[in-house]
Amino acid sequence: MTVIIIKFVAVVVLGYLIGSIPFGVLVGKLLTGRDIRKYGSGKMGATNVMRTAGRKAAAVVALLDVLKGVLAVLFAMLIIKNDFLIIGDVAIGVLVGEILAALAAMAGHNWPVFTKFRGGRGVATYFGGLVAICPAAAIFGGEVLIIGAGLTRFASLGSIAGVVGAYTVLVPLTIVNGFPFAILLYTLVGGLFIIIMHRDNIVRLFKGKERKLDEKIPTDNS
Repeated sequence: MTVIIIKFVAVVVLGYLIGSIPFGVLVGKLLTGRDIRKYGSGKMGATNVMRTAGRKAAAVVALLDVLKGVLAVLFAMLIIKNDFLIIGDVAIGVLVGEILAALAAMAGHNWPVFTKFRGGRGVATYFGGLVAICPAAAIFGGEVLIIGAGLTRFASLGSIAGVVGAYTVLVPLTIVNGFPFAILLYTLVGGLFIIIMHRDNIVRLFKGKERKLDEKIPTDNS
């Protein structure tokens, strides 16, 4: 019992530390010499990187942030393997460990210990975790995100639509196809987490003041 509890704690801590790696800050400083969190939204995600360091830098950061979610889940698989934590009549196994690790990676991305808890909004890391847990839902939600952001030119609106899409497609997959309920719960909790992190964007969207994808951010060298 003690060993499996330690394993669950380990995957959460490791997931958080992986999520805390500030790729946006590192890439931004490498390419521009600036801390991207001093500009635009003040976040270290790919959208703010694109506005301050360009599209190529944003693509690299998005990929690396997705990788954080993937790695958190993969390490959870390797650590927990076939072990179970028995609580009453319920056996909690590797899938729950993967989900906890993915959520911890999101928390690490948003409040990274390495940068004084100033991070991003967790979208790419959320989808990274979902890629490793349920690729079908990740692909569908990712397509909704890309199409939504492309049509509206609002990254925030595309991100919210993407996580809602991932949850929505999992509802019938869970009910009809028997997908584990825990995956649906991940998309719900992670999706709500992301929507809450976008609350300032939502306010600006309603006020008509939200920045569009291709809107540049003034910098010291502008």
